[in-house]
Amino acid sequence: MIPDFQTVMLPLLQLLSDNQELSTRDIIEALAETFDLSDDERKALLPSGRMYVFNSRVGWAKTYLKKAGLITQPRRGSIKITKRGLEVIDIKLHKIDIRFLKQFPEFSDFMDRTLDSEQVSAEASFQTPEENLENVYQRIRKDLAQELLSKVIELSPSFFERLVVELLVKMGYGGSMKDAGQAIGRSGHEGIEGIIKEDKLGLDVIYVQAKRWQLGCSVGRPEIQKFVGALAGQRAKKGVFITTSTFTSDAINYVSSIDTKIVVIDGEKLTNLMIDYDIGTTKVAIYDIKRIDNDYFSED
Repeated sequence: MIPDFQTVMLPLLQLLSDNQELSTRDIIEALAETFDLSDDERKALLPSGRMYVFNSRVGWAKTYLKKAGLITQPRRGSIKITKRGLEVIDIKLHKIDIRFLKQFPEFSDFMDRTLDSEQVSAEASFQTPEENLENVYQRIRKDLAQELLSKVIELSPSFFERLVVELLVKMGYGGSMKDAGQAIGRSGHEGIEGIIKEDKLGLDVIYVQAKRWQLGCSVGRPEIQKFVGALAGQRAKKGVFITTSTFTSDAINYVSSIDTKIVVIDGEKLTNLMIDYDIGTTKVAIYDIKRIDNDYFSED
């Protein structure tokens, strides 16, 4: 199990107890061994997919220890324990956490400059501020996806067709809205189907089927088998099956067992793609999360 960032603090400080400088990379590797992390745990990513969870937690533990004056960064990428840090090591503590660090004026001032809600969250959940932000974002996104799905299910067949065409074009398929719109035609109230270009040059084609079904009406293996037959009839080797509901496990297993390349998109994935490609959604605010650019401050 990946330790929270407060649990990392004491072992990190103990690694520096010999008063030698260590690189951040060496500290991460040593702490990963200390906590006996598996390869999967070391490679686990934050929801954004841009940073390893463990590296992030080590980074925040380092930041908090530095703010408390227990460690210092004598040069770029290196960390060393301070006199205060050595004194803390001599206390023989069982753990170091935010409450302990608050005894140091520098750290207390640092915390006073942050949001009260952030302090409470960090102390209660043991998550880093970055993880708290990620989790809030994911909750907002999940709520938006559920609201989107409710609206998509209520759409008219023609509106649903236009939505699917617009999404596919924004993802880079079908050429243009005009080309994709002409290639994908209506086929009743249950769904749409057609053949679109895989790229703007039309080097390959993809057979598309989309079913606007109510939740609870899962797409089963028989529907996928019919889809495979339709691909063969159209001489298509690739297909995308979209539904506003879900796929049964039998259907998903069947897709993974056949040679024909089929991508299945359920209601949850559909709405997440709509969010990613700004279909039916609009940006309300953008927050840039930045960090120090050490290269800028280098005088070498």
